[in-house]
Amino acid sequence: MQIPFRAIIVFHAVARAGSISRAADELRVTPSAVSQQIQALELHLGTALTSRVGRNITLTEAGERYFEMISREIEHVTDVTRHVRGIRSATTLTVRAAPSVSSKWLLPRLASFVDANPDIELRLDGTNEPTDFRKENVDLEIRHGEGGWPGLFVESLGKERFFPLCAPSFFAAGSLAARDLLEHRLIHSVKSQMQWPRWFTEAGIEPAERWKRVLFDRSHMAIDAAVDGLGIGLESELLAWRELRDGRLVCPVKNPPEVALTTQWIVCPHGHLRHRKTRTFLDWLRGERDAWSAQQGTSIV
Repeated sequence: MQIPFRAIIVFHAVARAGSISRAADELRVTPSAVSQQIQALELHLGTALTSRVGRNITLTEAGERYFEMISREIEHVTDVTRHVRGIRSATTLTVRAAPSVSSKWLLPRLASFVDANPDIELRLDGTNEPTDFRKENVDLEIRHGEGGWPGLFVESLGKERFFPLCAPSFFAAGSLAARDLLEHRLIHSVKSQMQWPRWFTEAGIEPAERWKRVLFDRSHMAIDAAVDGLGIGLESELLAWRELRDGRLVCPVKNPPEVALTTQWIVCPHGHLRHRKTRTFLDWLRGERDAWSAQQGTSIV
């Protein structure tokens, strides 16, 4: 019996895209033509590969297994074809992350990913707006929030400890009691999940009704302001790790309370995890996260 290679390619495109219409756009055919090829392949194999839920399409258990078995071979054929034709076309990977985590945590690490994956052309989209994966061409996002977004793959970037931080010229490390902070200018990151009133409560101190303060709507601006001696910020060691490592920021409070939150999450549709480029970046990101987490756990004071 003749093998329906065309139908196999069409099924692979649908499984990768998670949508008949997107696969049709990619293959430059009509959605009905895609549906016909899927039906022909299912008839050839004698089993259902896909199922519809409303307008969405999902893979059956047999479809998942079949996709896993053919993906590596199809990607290999694609790579060989490009090589024979002499085409050095890069696969574009679009990652979205908020400006603060992009500039303070992700960018300093990206060279190792780019050097190890010359076939992947990385595009970093720095914005705070959550991705609408149904409409936007984004492969993976590092999202700020509390987690728990239904229907998406969600994984923590790691638990962060939050500390008062300032330039060593402003105050030396461990030179203040927590209550002393109320007498000095405090830098507020207004979009942060950790705010000064909560930190003072954790320290057993009644927050002041009025205090000297300066406000920023981006954590990376607040961190830079603290480095420049504008005041004392309340930031996470995940975002301020370089400034802490280099001694440009210190914790001026002796024996600060241990206050930790998870605020950064790796997010994408489950279907994107079938793409080699997304899996490659996710594996790299996990390695960087685990290496960073292993370096934490000791006092910064």
